Amino acid sequence: MNEVYILGGDRTDFKRNLKKEGKTIRDLITESGKKAIADAKIDPGEINAGTVGNFNAGQFTKQLHLGAFLPEIDPKLHGIPTMHTEAACASGALSVLLASQWIMGGFYDVVLVVGVEQQKTMSSLDGSDVLGAAADYHIERPEYGDFMFPKLFGKIAQIYIDKYGVSENALAQVAYKNYAHAKLNPLAQMRDADLTYDSASQVSDKNPSVAPPLKVSDCSQITDGAASLVLCSEKYLKKIGRDKSKSARLLGFGHTTDYLALAKKDAPTFSTARKAATNAFSMANLKPRDMQGAEVHDCFSITEILAYEILGLAEPGKGAELAMSGATALPQVRGEHVSGKIDFEIPVNTGGGLIGDGHPVGATGVRQVFDAYQQITNQAGARQIENVKNFVTFNMGGSLTTSVAMVWGRE
Repeated sequence: MNEVYILGGDRTDFKRNLKKEGKTIRDLITESGKKAIADAKIDPGEINAGTVGNFNAGQFTKQLHLGAFLPEIDPKLHGIPTMHTEAACASGALSVLLASQWIMGGFYDVVLVVGVEQQKTMSSLDGSDVLGAAADYHIERPEYGDFMFPKLFGKIAQIYIDKYGVSENALAQVAYKNYAHAKLNPLAQMRDADLTYDSASQVSDKNPSVAPPLKVSDCSQITDGAASLVLCSEKYLKKIGRDKSKSARLLGFGHTTDYLALAKKDAPTFSTARKAATNAFSMANLKPRDMQGAEVHDCFSITEILAYEILGLAEPGKGAELAMSGATALPQVRGEHVSGKIDFEIPVNTGGGLIGDGHPVGATGVRQVFDAYQQITNQAGARQIENVKNFVTFNMGGSLTTSVAMVWGRE
């Protein structure tokens, strides 16, 4: 298989409201794509194909057929083949994976990847119903009612707490950490928000319970945003004389699909999701503790804790302990409330994750890989992890239905 490299990438500011700006999903795609191509420093005419990761623009914006917007990024993209990937919140990672597999198989040498979602187009209640399409809607909607996803993950959190006897404080630690990380990210949706650990751990008027044990601070954001990448083959990298050490390479990946309904899954183990992580590390010939950083899918605080265990960063039932130790926080935001021993450090979601940075659903998986690229190439600014060589991303859709793990590294 051909090796896959990231030539460049970019993203939009996740704090924006496109409807208030009088703009549409077309503008997100073109803005992000132009920035990524500029960062890659190549002629747009060199791009052979494009992919667009998006969950539900048809309902959120009444617009589909999103690949047809790629030629509007630059006229030289007119006529290239494009494809749209959809797997709920994992839509973006699937676009990265599809583009990578095209390059691995020798079909194309340069592929543009765009992940995008415009969600601030309707009320929170209506938006929640649209998001419900990521679950087994006709079975789970009657059972869980309005705001189905917080309730689904509230149930997962309760199953986890009951099984392992852990404190809800671990949920608060994840939320606190990710808000603190967001303050270091100039493009994060919650960069101006203040959340103390005490506020995150207590139900209050400002932080009400939404689906016990989850509070508002445990939930990801409703976000408008896009992220884009330019991926290429090693052959193309050599052709343009680019130094491989200044790029990031895909070392391994895993992709699995579980049953759609939560009741059919083995919560809180989620063994099907774990297969994705196992396959990624096996392909890369690396172990979880060979990673210096991670971007994981914290659609709710419990999901980040589960991701620690799915990725093998913590043993089953020990994800909460890892969170409370402060090992997954950048040192400058760790705080004095942490407990336990740190035997290895792996900062997770240094830009704020879905809770702090934002969650434009179809863009999230692409944004995670862009963050990996920034960390590996030492471009992460105030949130830079020291000496990053290997980095893992974990994007999932539904109630851990579709799981995509990718390991990235540098020469």
